[in-house]
Amino acid sequence: MSTTLHSDTEAAASTDTRTDVGERLQAETTAVRLRIRWPGVRKTLSQDQTRKAAGTFDADIKSVSASKKLLDTTHPAFRAATSVKTQAVDYWKRSTLPYIEPGMRLLRRGDIGTFDLQLTSIKSELAAVVEELDLHYGELVDQARERLGNLFDAGDYASDLREQFAIEWDYPSCDPPAYLLQVSPQLYYSECARVQTRFDEAVKLAEQTFAEELSQLVSHLAERLHGGEEGQPKVFRDSAVTNLLEFFDRFQRLNIRSDEQLNRLVADARQIIGGKAPQQLRSEPSLRQNVSQELTRVEAALEGWMVDRPRRNIQRRPR
Repeated sequence: MSTTLHSDTEAAASTDTRTDVGERLQAETTAVRLRIRWPGVRKTLSQDQTRKAAGTFDADIKSVSASKKLLDTTHPAFRAATSVKTQAVDYWKRSTLPYIEPGMRLLRRGDIGTFDLQLTSIKSELAAVVEELDLHYGELVDQARERLGNLFDAGDYASDLREQFAIEWDYPSCDPPAYLLQVSPQLYYSECARVQTRFDEAVKLAEQTFAEELSQLVSHLAERLHGGEEGQPKVFRDSAVTNLLEFFDRFQRLNIRSDEQLNRLVADARQIIGGKAPQQLRSEPSLRQNVSQELTRVEAALEGWMVDRPRRNIQRRPR
């Protein structure tokens, strides 16, 4: 009887704590949505073209799908544009916490100015590389005409390439509209409770995301530091260490301080790696072995943490 009461008390305390963290998360963050407009570089073949392709192999058309590549995405000018897009998405993810609304993440309110300035800079960089790409656009279309043969269709190509690229972002409200309080107080407070529940779920999602990323980084480095089957050291890149260091900085900056055990595991991993340069780990076998063993210990503890907190089926709104 006492055990059951104790377990119920712990569960209630955990729920209260998570709700407190969810409320703090809601008060300290704002939603941010990133939108990227990008030209399609592939197009599905028409039914007649697909039928001909299927006929080549004597295949049932219902079992065949085919598309054509409109532009050479390996061209240096196009790759430069793609690099900027990747930079924008990576920065958006690195600077924010996950949220359960599709396409939205949570940004610390104190970081809005820096975030806006950085994305504005990236947007300007995209405009510059697209201007360069536009200079090669005719060349890319001519290459496609030669490469595609009878599949080429001039109508697949925009007259102004620059209008096909854009990086945009906004800060949508997660709160129910104020007018709803006047229209239906009951519905308004019901919506407030629903929003709070979503922030509680965002806390869980952030915990899962941090734990899984740390587990992958720790596992990778521990595996590379561990000797091979014949005792020979494995090769590892500097990024195996620097990626962990970047994770620690991001965790500290974005940490929602919701789970003491997870915080301790991150601190343990940071202490194990702290002050140890990649070259030092390569040149000192005893240090390398010790760090590998310690990281393996942290990895096992993380796995135990995630088992105790199984991945939840978080409900996301449809797009």
